[in-house]
Amino acid sequence: MRFVHESLPQRVCFDSGGAARAVAAEIELVKAERLMVVAATPEADLAERVTAGLPVVVRHDEVVMHVPIEIAERARKVAANRAVDALVCVGGGSTTGLAKAIAMTTGLPIVAVPTTYAGSEATPVWGLTDGDRKTTGVDPVVLPRSVVYDASLTLGLPVEMSVASGLNALAHCVDSLWAPGANPLNAALAAEGARALHGALPEVANHPKDLPGREQALYGAYLAAVAFAAAGSGLHHKICHVLGGKYNLPHAQTHAIVLPYVLAFNAPNAPEAADRLARAFGTPSAPAGLESLRARLDAPRALRDFGFAESEIPAAVSAILPFVPASNPTPVTPDDLALLLRAAWEGSDWR
Repeated sequence: MRFVHESLPQRVCFDSGGAARAVAAEIELVKAERLMVVAATPEADLAERVTAGLPVVVRHDEVVMHVPIEIAERARKVAANRAVDALVCVGGGSTTGLAKAIAMTTGLPIVAVPTTYAGSEATPVWGLTDGDRKTTGVDPVVLPRSVVYDASLTLGLPVEMSVASGLNALAHCVDSLWAPGANPLNAALAAEGARALHGALPEVANHPKDLPGREQALYGAYLAAVAFAAAGSGLHHKICHVLGGKYNLPHAQTHAIVLPYVLAFNAPNAPEAADRLARAFGTPSAPAGLESLRARLDAPRALRDFGFAESEIPAAVSAILPFVPASNPTPVTPDDLALLLRAAWEGSDWR
């Protein structure tokens, strides 16, 4: 047995109903006196409640999906002009991503308060988009110093978005089992995350105003993100990052749609990973278990429903191929990738 596993230096607080109390405690630990609160307009009231009584000097709401570089630059200037000494981000992956973009050039500590199951808050991964090209990287400076998980803050997340975001979290589990840095420790985290999400998401869909399902979904999303942070990006994430940046497709829905095709493609040549997922799902087959879950959730099914055109498939194949990990369990050819994208485009069965 030979592997390297890196544990991340981060405080994680689960406190349903107690976000304001927990955030105040984390800000006291970092000894911050001039806070920049990053939250998109729909989360502005929520962010104000969470940060009430704290030394906020600026509230920044220019949050855009995939973090365009020009948006990041403006936010960095705001932080510099207001002499900010810490960041609090309240929202989903795009909001956390913008806070990371600020931290990347300033070194400011982040206290993240997620309202979705995106998982970005638990990784040192950043992403920026320049034109139609999305670039991602890893830098420990962007890892939030603290994360506050309060399931009550997710109660307002619509079921449709909760499903897509939860399947995005599940994609972290799946990709972590065969990504370049996969190892037995992150496999254990990924399997437990998959088990928790598999049980939680139907509860969220059926009882969206109840806390237990939301709590388990956050727990599973956190485990998924920690596994992903150690393993790195596998084939699934490489595909989705290119599609999201190049065609401005919605992040969570793109992951939810592409995931079953990547799992079906890799599972035959990754039997140990497939067995782990099958056990987590409580089904004989990992692909079948995922499809059953997606059917129960009425998950998004086709990329064409979100603006991806069939005519773009050849260009997408060419853009994705350079980023395919050499360690992927199943060798990836241009024809295979084109078939996978075509099936995801139309939402059809494949293989």
